[in-house]
Formats: sequence, structure tokens, C-alpha cells
Amino acid sequence: MIIWDLVVVGGGPAGLSAAQAAARAGVRTLVVERATHPRYKTCGGGLIGTSLAEVADRIEVPVHDRVDRITVTRDGRREFTRRHSGPLLAMVRREEFDDRLRAAAIAAGAEVREGVAVRAVEQDPDEVRLRLADGDVVRARTVIGADGSSGITARHVGVTFRQVDLGLELELPVPPAEQDRWRGRVLLDWGPVPGSYGWVFPKGDRLTVGVISARGEGERTRAYLRDFVARLGLSGVTPEHDSGHLTRCRAEDAPLRRGRVLVAGDAAGLLEPWSREGISYALRSGRLAGEAVAGGDPEVYEREVRRQLVPAMQAGHRLLEVFERRPDVFHTLLATPPGWRMFVRFCHGRVSFEETLARRPVRAGLALVDRLSPWRPRAAARVDTAAR
Repeated sequence: MIIWDLVVVGGGPAGLSAAQAAARAGVRTLVVERATHPRYKTCGGGLIGTSLAEVADRIEVPVHDRVDRITVTRDGRREFTRRHSGPLLAMVRREEFDDRLRAAAIAAGAEVREGVAVRAVEQDPDEVRLRLADGDVVRARTVIGADGSSGITARHVGVTFRQVDLGLELELPVPPAEQDRWRGRVLLDWGPVPGSYGWVFPKGDRLTVGVISARGEGERTRAYLRDFVARLGLSGVTPEHDSGHLTRCRAEDAPLRRGRVLVAGDAAGLLEPWSREGISYALRSGRLAGEAVAGGDPEVYEREVRRQLVPAMQAGHRLLEVFERRPDVFHTLLATPPGWRMFVRFCHGRVSFEETLARRPVRAGLALVDRLSPWRPRAAARVDTAAR
């Protein structure tokens, strides 16, 4: 039987980034993906500068709109709009974006098998065996799991999560008048459920409209989406896709590796806790995992994730705490010139949250919020395990 140097489980941004990085370095790489590209994926599809920089030398990004205006509301009220001199976000459809990454991984030398579901992961000191739904067994020296936070590799590694959120999303085909109304503009709405927000992302002839809040608030989250869509005047539009998913952020001590199996992207619980932005974390962690395997030292991956990605996640948790307690203060600060500049720098990938929160005025503001509104963690959504 063939023993691959590397098998990647999952053909999303994390898995395909890992495959491309490893294959480009000469590692014999196979990707197994249960779906078939191009496939729809529940995702806002807004790329920040960090993501665009990460793929700049890999693919031509299939952009459907470039956003330079942000409209912000507080549960439909207190609206303001800010405009930047250049693009802030690039809007993509995940079926197209992921398919470009697939093609790039193949061009680098990786093999991709689609329609393949992994049912079990077994390993010993010498190899990993993946048992597939059709009864076949794939053998590898190393496996990178990138099959999502509820996938089999996260369970095998034993990833635990401190934050779990429910995202609901509609893909709405809209007529030319609505396309013109939203072209180049995003709407962000700070919602009625603590820590929740909604979005409208323009993508040519369709709008991605969604909301997200803590797991355990399912009915309130669904009501928020209904009210949000009605407020936008889009209740009569039949969605092309109506979907939901759970996003999970890793616990501080969650493992990134078990023996010969590494996890990246959502499977590792790597995403930004406040915005729940995950594409940049998937692209970066996937590349780091692929490079570590190519270099023959998986421990490098763990060190680099903790150095490059975890500090920003810690700052994101802090930011979410403030947002959950005082969304009105958050809304007001974003409307100020310093708050807007911070948001622009985040969109461009020029500054991280940990750098922003380390500034003395920001620390003083957070301390004031702490005194006014002591933080209480979400009751049930703060602890979760991939084994459930």
C-alpha cells in the first residue's frame, strides 16, 4: 500500500494551504475532502488584508466587490457610515475562492481526492491510518486535520473550546436596484443578544446576510435574523442558501497536535473571537502546518501558532468581553476618528488586536469599562469539547 508523506483531511482554506506549502517543498501530499469542489460554504466571505497578503503569491482572488464604506447600526438604530480612500475588504464567494486554492495545491504537486469521508483515525509510532467510508484505508507518515471544529481529527487530537457561537446566514439574489444600493458598502449591526452582530456583504448579484451570537441563544438568534432581514426590506426574497453553523474558539490549553496528527484552522479552534473571522487564521495556520511537516519538525507548528496567532486571539477574547457588556460604548467609540482608524488598520491587516489593546489609552478605557460593568462569562457556551 502507498504510504503518503502527508495526508490532509479537509479541502478548505486551511487544508489546501497546508497541502500547497508541503507539496511545494517536495512532500508527497494527498488531500481528502468529503465534498466536491466547487461547493457552497456558510461564510461571510469578507477577506481582510491579512488574508489577501497570505494568498497574494498563490492565486488570483475571485473578488465580486471591494468595499470602501462601512455602515454601522446598533440594533437598527444610531446609524453612521464611514468611508475610506481605498478598499477595506474584498468580497468573495467561498465556492470560487476555495476552488482556486484547490487548483493551486494541485499545481504545487498535491493530489486531491473528493467525495471521500474519513470515518476513523488510528496511529502508532510509525504511521497514521485513515479509514474511509468506502472501507478503504489511507496510510500516511503525518496527517494534518482541517475538517472543521466538529470533524474527526479535532476529536482525535482532543481539541477543547472555550467559546461556541451560532451563525445563521442567507444568500439572497437581488435585483439591479439592490445591487447598486449595496455596491462597495457593508452593513454591520450590533445586535440585541449580548455579543451578537449582523452583517450585509455585497457580492455582485447577491447579498450575504447573516447574524451570529452565543450558542444557547438559538431562538433569539433566529428572531434576530428575521427582524434584521425585515428591517432591510428583503423578507420577500427567496434565499439561494439558508444555512447555519457553529464557530468554536479553542481553549487556552487545547492541543494542536497528537503524535503524528496536527490540526489547523477551524479544526484547531483558530479564529478571531470578537468578529469570528476565520479565513485569515485558516490560511496562516494551514501554511504553518504544511511548512512544519516539510521541515520535519511538527513541534515548530505548535510554537509558531502560539507565537503568531494566539496573542491576537487572547486580545480578541478581551475585546469580546467589552462588546458583550457595553455594546453602546463600543458603537460610540467606533464612530470616533481613533476608533475608525483602529478598524481600518484591522481591515488592512496593519495592526493586530493585541497591539491595539496594549496602547495606554485603550488600556485605560478597558479598565473603566471593567469598573462600570464587571464581566461575567457566558454560562454554557464557554466550555466545549470536540468529542461531543
